[in-house]
Amino acid sequence: MPKTDGQQTLPMLITDASGRPAWTEKSWPEEARGGMVLSPRIACSSVRLRRSEPGYRADWHVAGEAVLIVVRSGVLRIGLRDGTSRDFITGDAFIAADALPEGETFDVDVHGHTAEVVGGQALEAVHIKLQLSKQH
Repeated sequence: MPKTDGQQTLPMLITDASGRPAWTEKSWPEEARGGMVLSPRIACSSVRLRRSEPGYRADWHVAGEAVLIVVRSGVLRIGLRDGTSRDFITGDAFIAADALPEGETFDVDVHGHTAEVVGGQALEAVHIKLQLSKQH
């Protein structure tokens, strides 16, 4: 029987109470079944395959809806308003779920994150649009 620690966790980019992007974690319970350790099924509505060339950069933006991003190759750097960044490499996965607070319009000085491909290799990723509750 495989070992289980009771939950599986992924990094998750959210909008905090001040309207700024922040990292947290999203966890799901897990159970051992048939030689595997599985989370419950996670509803999704679509899957997209992505390719971005070296040097690609997206300025400040929000994900809008929860998207599970699985990096197949390359390095994706996510930058936050506080000047920190986090690199995701081949095999990494995270959820981008930052969104505009209800009733607000996008403020380029407050909202969003940046995304860029770093290094000399193109980014290949899978984007899976999740159907998570508003509380995540």
